[in-house]
Amino acid sequence: MALRVRLIEVQCEADSLAAGQAAGLATPERGLRGWAALLNPTPPSLCDGLGRAGLQVLRGSGGALALGGLPFLGRAGHGLEGSLEDAEGRALAGELHLRAAAVEAGCAVPGLGPPGGGRPGWTLPRSRLPEGRTLVMGIVNVTPDSFSDGGRFFDPRRAIEHGLALAREGADLLDVGGESTNPFVSQPVDAAEEIRRIEPVVRELALRAGVPVSVDTSKAEVAARALEAGAEVVNDVSGLARDGQLARLCAERGAALCLMHLRGTPQDMQARARYGDLFGEVLAELLAALQRAREGGVADDRVVLDPGLGFAKTGPHNLALLRRQRELLQLGRPLLIGASRKSFIGRATGREPQDRLAGSIAAAAIAASNGAAIVRAHDVAQTREALAVADAVRAASP
Repeated sequence: MALRVRLIEVQCEADSLAAGQAAGLATPERGLRGWAALLNPTPPSLCDGLGRAGLQVLRGSGGALALGGLPFLGRAGHGLEGSLEDAEGRALAGELHLRAAAVEAGCAVPGLGPPGGGRPGWTLPRSRLPEGRTLVMGIVNVTPDSFSDGGRFFDPRRAIEHGLALAREGADLLDVGGESTNPFVSQPVDAAEEIRRIEPVVRELALRAGVPVSVDTSKAEVAARALEAGAEVVNDVSGLARDGQLARLCAERGAALCLMHLRGTPQDMQARARYGDLFGEVLAELLAALQRAREGGVADDRVVLDPGLGFAKTGPHNLALLRRQRELLQLGRPLLIGASRKSFIGRATGREPQDRLAGSIAAAAIAASNGAAIVRAHDVAQTREALAVADAVRAASP
């Protein structure tokens, strides 16, 4: 499900060359900076109209690049949406306007706005999330083979106490998972075992933690039991690709959804980390996940998106996604970013998972600065403190 209009943030020479390649320019384009709209198809009326609006338009075999500041691109699209004669040009101009507006709104202020406000909100069935700051989702792994904690909280009682401690540290949500996604050692578990692991933990945390509970699962059967136990969010690493019943279940129960980008399964995903156009493919596959939610009856305001750092991504892919994360806001949904303790941080710092606090905090602050609404973290108190600074910087005015 490729995007007919895609915004690209060009920050460096490598981005400039990649944008030119995506458009199929005959010769490499060097020195581009700022924002570009990749248009495919490229109706002559739209390209001509963007040129008349003062934008530089470069045409290639794979589309056209319209270059300009983000607000300028949005205004040009809005004006042409109502003035072009051909329907295709008007439709693409409208998409350009919407995508630019989505990025601007997503970058505007920290946190999640209320529905109908400037920044996209995220509606949970019972709870209302805090506004005006980047939120923290605390991680509760009820697994024997977690990469980050080595199964320390596999016992339900320890997992419950851990979740309560994270809530006291300031977690805004708690994400409970009963199946490890460690790409190196994890093995699939059946629904019955996953339910056995997570159900008592979800029930107790929903009763006692004072914050919403999410269940990290791709199985409708597991999600149903977790929602009955008090969970409000289903965090599906497969982006609704694994269980065709999950979207309909969430729609019927009014659950909120987090949809992550993933190729394959945790056991084979790293062999699938091959991209000709990283951002174009991740955006298209996230859009397909969002469309699966819509087809299942889930309203957009119930959905957040996660680019899946560490899932079917190499270390350079993860770093690039963090650097140009603002592009992912063009789908119009809030972003959840999970970088905590992941291997790309270990490669950058030389640290083992338990010693990656400083690197994880750095990644969280970068994610917040680039428009993340929620950061998923193991170390909640330290992450909250770092995000307070990142949010203050974003909101500062002279």
